[in-house]
Amino acid sequence: MYIILWLIFGALVGWIASILMNKNRSMGLLANIIIGILGSILGMWLLGIFGLGQPNTFSFMGFVVSVGGAALLIAIITSLRRR
Repeated sequence: MYIILWLIFGALVGWIASILMNKNRSMGLLANIIIGILGSILGMWLLGIFGLGQPNTFSFMGFVVSVGGAALLIAIITSLRRR
């Protein structure tokens, strides 16, 4: 059950981040899911590094941090593709 929730959450986070980064047309559903999940992990990790604590997995703050992490990941991937 939790894996389905993570996939749905990852897809939603990845989709929103791809819209914010203006990359929605070039990304597919699988890329949205993968970037959403990895971006969520990245965002939570960065939050812990800066000592801001870790928000609950399914809270508004957790969602915002996840979208930010996914957007950061999209920016990194876009930057690496240009080289």
